[in-house]
Amino acid sequence: MSDHSHDEDHTGPIKTPKQLLLAVFYSFVLPVFIIIGLVYYVTSANKPQAGSSNAPEAVAVRIQKVGTVEIRDANRAMKTGEEVFKAQCTACHTAGAAGAPKFGDASAWGPRIAKGFDTLWNSALKGKGAMGAQGGGDFDDVEIGNAVVYMANAAGAKFKEPKKPEAAK
Repeated sequence: MSDHSHDEDHTGPIKTPKQLLLAVFYSFVLPVFIIIGLVYYVTSANKPQAGSSNAPEAVAVRIQKVGTVEIRDANRAMKTGEEVFKAQCTACHTAGAAGAPKFGDASAWGPRIAKGFDTLWNSALKGKGAMGAQGGGDFDDVEIGNAVVYMANAAGAKFKEPKKPEAAK
């Protein structure tokens, strides 16, 4: 068995208190200044995002309004079901495009008529299948209801046109 004595002096690179203070300073304070310098470098220049431009047209496109407000005359004359059909519905319902029941086709409209006017009107306002929502479009909801009545009655239904709700007093 060998006797290892611990009489050897193990010394490190720091031998004096002054060196210890300098080591502490450089290990904590110096990285803070390096980080501050890097942050300043990154944020100092104007670096536009790839694909963007500071041209006035490009800026105008990026900050355009999301929606618009349209003011209509609430007392305007209501369109008839036929007028709304010719303006909005004829593109699909005359040709039967995208599975739309053709105008006047009793066999195609029969199952739909059996569900009732309110179901048909709701489908027209909210959209169904390939047909987009008509509510909030160019026509008032009651005018869309008039078009539903016009198409359904042409296929054999006996629906009455909806009435415009009275304004609150």
